[in-house]
Amino acid sequence: MPELKRVPANGIEIAYETFGERGNPPLVLVMGLGTQMLAWPDEFCEDLAARGHYVVRFDNRDVGASTHFRGVRAPHVAKIVARRAAPPYTLDDMADDALGLIHALDLGPVHLVGASLGGFIAQTVAIRRPEAVRSLTLIMTSTGSRRVGQAHPRLLRSLLTRPVVSSREEAQDAVVETFRVIGSKGFALDEERLRDLAGRSYDRAYDPGGYRRQLAAVVAQPDRSEQLRALDLPALVMHGLHDRLVAPSGGVAVARKLRGSRFIGFSGMGHDMPRQLWPEFTHHISELVVRVETGRLAAAE
Repeated sequence: MPELKRVPANGIEIAYETFGERGNPPLVLVMGLGTQMLAWPDEFCEDLAARGHYVVRFDNRDVGASTHFRGVRAPHVAKIVARRAAPPYTLDDMADDALGLIHALDLGPVHLVGASLGGFIAQTVAIRRPEAVRSLTLIMTSTGSRRVGQAHPRLLRSLLTRPVVSSREEAQDAVVETFRVIGSKGFALDEERLRDLAGRSYDRAYDPGGYRRQLAAVVAQPDRSEQLRALDLPALVMHGLHDRLVAPSGGVAVARKLRGSRFIGFSGMGHDMPRQLWPEFTHHISELVVRVETGRLAAAE
């Protein structure tokens, strides 16, 4: 089991874990809305480490073992959706958390991988500090434009009214039901893994207010389309072709904006990372990292 560590970053405390050798190319994984770093499975991280990368996963603010803003009142979901609630913090703040972690761990420029909200954060990091990013991999994410990547209306209504849970078992049931709705219809639902993940996440920190505070930052995000167009860095975009929460048009739009990026769509994949696709994800991520590192070495000679 990886060792849980904490480090001061951007005025808060960030919890993180590492896999692999410290001297290998650094690969930082950023997870999505209301989701702890545990959602980057150990097996997934170990595979990347075995491919020669130094893998860092961390809890965003307001989830898991990182700082929670419990003293800040979480906006009501209806006001968030109506855009009548000022977010307690923004994606810029969450990007600065990631940058603070990178600086605190003295990683230098990193290969950044973001899923869903983590993809929004990763894009924001690259826009704010392009010199801190060696490559960018974005999974099931979008540009922030309201014209692309929008959730199916019926799906959105059901997910915004998250049930309040009062026990570990209820938390497990809620996560399973969520992924029955947003998950990959082309792959069997891994209920055992979801229950394990939900149970461990509940044990570490259950904070529905943190979810709403993060959601407010997501809804208030800007359209990054033109800023993405100005970036010049190696990039990979992967997206489920049957994602009903962040429509595939979002990933396609990101890939079109990022010069020289590659788009890979997965049939049957929804808004999750099915176990059956982990080897493909790690292969494509590693392939990009190796290509970039090979180019860096050649340029240095």
